[in-house]
Amino acid sequence: MTSSLKQLTLFNQGLGKTSRFAKGVDGTLQAIEHLGYVQIDTISVVERAHHHILWSRVPDYELSHLNSLVGERQIFEYWYHAASYLPMKDYRYALPAMMSVRNGESRYFNRGDQHLMNEILARVRAEGKIRLRDIDKNNKKSLGNWWNTGPGRRAFEQLYMQGDLMICERNGMEKVFDLTERCLPENIDLSMPALYEYAQYLFNNTLRAHGAFTWKQLVHLKKNDLKEIMRIVLKEQIDAGVVSVIKLENGQTLYVDVAAMEQKVSTDFGLKILSPFDNSLIHRDRLASLFEFDYRIECYVPAAKRVYGYFCLPILYQDELVGRVDCKAHRSIKELEVISLHLEKTVKNKELFFFELEQEFKRFAAFNQCSTINDKVIQRIRTKI
Repeated sequence: MTSSLKQLTLFNQGLGKTSRFAKGVDGTLQAIEHLGYVQIDTISVVERAHHHILWSRVPDYELSHLNSLVGERQIFEYWYHAASYLPMKDYRYALPAMMSVRNGESRYFNRGDQHLMNEILARVRAEGKIRLRDIDKNNKKSLGNWWNTGPGRRAFEQLYMQGDLMICERNGMEKVFDLTERCLPENIDLSMPALYEYAQYLFNNTLRAHGAFTWKQLVHLKKNDLKEIMRIVLKEQIDAGVVSVIKLENGQTLYVDVAAMEQKVSTDFGLKILSPFDNSLIHRDRLASLFEFDYRIECYVPAAKRVYGYFCLPILYQDELVGRVDCKAHRSIKELEVISLHLEKTVKNKELFFFELEQEFKRFAAFNQCSTINDKVIQRIRTKI
């Protein structure tokens, strides 16, 4: 049972050997719409997480796809559980969070100075889209000396979080903002979803993207009122036979997509090097109970306390998470360095495993614009086992 559940959730995540998504930019949109979100992260020791997540799933993925889809108003940036790319068709489900910020209910985005916010909006309305450095460059003329101080940044951030401004493109990681009304497609649904409807949206995202999930995963970082409604939604789906309840040997309860389980997964799973922020990895309790893989990203851990490395990437092999590898892309010399490799599970055919690992590193190096690989660490480990 556990093996079939692993395969189900990996297949639903789009991590099969044969992609379930189309090639190129069309596949990128399909992947984002299927997953529900793709997390954005700034860490760049290897290619950034949002690109890595999509590269792992979409054939012929290119870094330019996200900007193209934002420009075509097919996706947008906002908050899911973290900063993310989201399908534009789901825009209305971001409205409750925007309204909460506007009403001063957010713990983090409630300190914007209204006078500064009005000035920023007036300038964007008059002059068009704007980068933060444009304000910095002209602040002495128009907005006083506020931009290099906390109030300016908070005002700009709050305008974005409450939905007055949107990110209309990125140059690398530099954001370009414009008025929301200029960034939304015509005839988009802007009706505020009721709490029950919002809970259904979250449930459907999780069911579609994972197939098997825990309660904690379903209500990750959500408030108590949403949790109460989600209990109703979940019970309705169980009663309707959409999901079934399965108890794992370790006591963990999983909710499983009945139709998907009945179809059975008929795909192979090769070897993939995953991003630490991959959608398949973020719920640690499910990961530990289903895959017996205890994963914690260590870039936020003091160096002396790290066990595996600064930015260890999980290794998916067939339907198991078998280890993790710490890498760094030295872009100036176009070299991908393998800093450490930790194998935590026995692989049946070691020669085949290391062959597939070598092939994946070649792909990963090219993705990171590197032409050589320093894999001495892997070769040493290979000779020992």
